[in-house]
Amino acid sequence: RATSPSNDDAAHALRPFDRTRNGFVLGEGAAMLVLEAEETARARDAQIYGEITGFASRSNAYHMTGLKPDGAELAAAATAALDESRLPPEAVDYVNAHGTATKQNDRHETAALKRALGEHAYRVPVSSIKSMIGHSLGAVGSIEIAACALAIDQGVIPPTANLNEPDPELDPDYVPLEARELHLDTVLSVG
Repeated sequence: RATSPSNDDAAHALRPFDRTRNGFVLGEGAAMLVLEAEETARARDAQIYGEITGFASRSNAYHMTGLKPDGAELAAAATAALDESRLPPEAVDYVNAHGTATKQNDRHETAALKRALGEHAYRVPVSSIKSMIGHSLGAVGSIEIAACALAIDQGVIPPTANLNEPDPELDPDYVPLEARELHLDTVLSVG
């Protein structure tokens, strides 16, 4: 089961990377992004929030929704995106996690970050905005890209809300409870 049974307190139900996590809460929302060549944006004097320098996607035939615990597929996508960007893992200033608060996904994602980023996975801040907005399924990718662009623009890493009892098996810096100010050049968004 992927959705949290904690419907009585939906604002605190989605707890990515928390020892007491028990699934996600559905959310609603959308984001619209304008993707254009840099010279076109500059010519019309647009505010530029960021640049997409790399992208990758992976899938498997393992299970319709299940994930292998080693994080191989997600790690391969993150590594390919960094390769396309011509950036080493150490260039990543912040990771926007998929962070669904399911036992399976959070373990898989932690393994994938360690596999893709190596030792840098322990130094880079990682958070999940789903802890604050829920999981809007198909729309969440655009929302998370918009949130990443705003994080770069504002120099603020969003927190992982509701991370009151970090799961000791999930040991990267998952930015519990409070936003952090940090100059960001490179953000990796996964999931």
